[in-house]
Amino acid sequence: MKRILTIAGSDSGGGAGIQADLKTFHQFGCYGMSAITAVTVQNTLGVFGFQNMASSSVAEQIEAVVKDIGVDAVKIGMLGTLGTAEAVAAKLHDLQVPNLVLDPIICSSSGVPLLSRDALAILVEKILPLTLLVTPNLSEAAALSGIKVRNMAEMKDAAHLIFDKGAANVLVKGGHLPGAAIDLLFDGATFTEYAEERIEAKNTHGTGCTYSAAITACLGIGYDLVKAVSIAKKFVTKAIRSGLAMGSGVGPVNHFVAPDF
Repeated sequence: MKRILTIAGSDSGGGAGIQADLKTFHQFGCYGMSAITAVTVQNTLGVFGFQNMASSSVAEQIEAVVKDIGVDAVKIGMLGTLGTAEAVAAKLHDLQVPNLVLDPIICSSSGVPLLSRDALAILVEKILPLTLLVTPNLSEAAALSGIKVRNMAEMKDAAHLIFDKGAANVLVKGGHLPGAAIDLLFDGATFTEYAEERIEAKNTHGTGCTYSAAITACLGIGYDLVKAVSIAKKFVTKAIRSGLAMGSGVGPVNHFVAPDF
């Protein structure tokens, strides 16, 4: 059984963060583990607060898991603080983990900041060069690249700039653009396009976490990156299509759908 680690925040509502990651790993037949960076207070109505973990504790969680159980792939989500970003960067550099996927969580979907500005600098300078793949949405791609990202051409420009900062591969997600939901994977030389129908759905909480977790699981299983993104894209589209009407606000995507291998 493949072993997948998520380094991310806890979502008390269960739709995103480590909860979404672990549910996704399970659906792909993988053994999920976690290093918790923060505990958030949230439900379907939004994020109402969070408590960051001590950076030393985050580093110790990572080391405990990797040195005993081992990992076949690792996903990074919410880091939160400068100290945690630095601790995670140092620990992952020392441990040389395989198949590292970075989902650069900067704000919650409701607009609550989840990463400090100084932590973003560490993410770019020290974590990005360790990654096999980084998976920004449009606003995250803008933050990482330093340019506005409002259309396909600017998605490509941002991908080039993020690649130049050290990422081995960049997946810029175009789900917030009108029309079909098109994502662009850039390997430094060529772009691969992934397009699925746009689904007008209310219950989409956890989409980005679920997508990157599915990619990470596929990489751990042994799929090449192009195929891993393809499988994950179809999985998250199915999860959005059958999103769960939980609570009074934006419910989660449906993590119970089956992946198509």
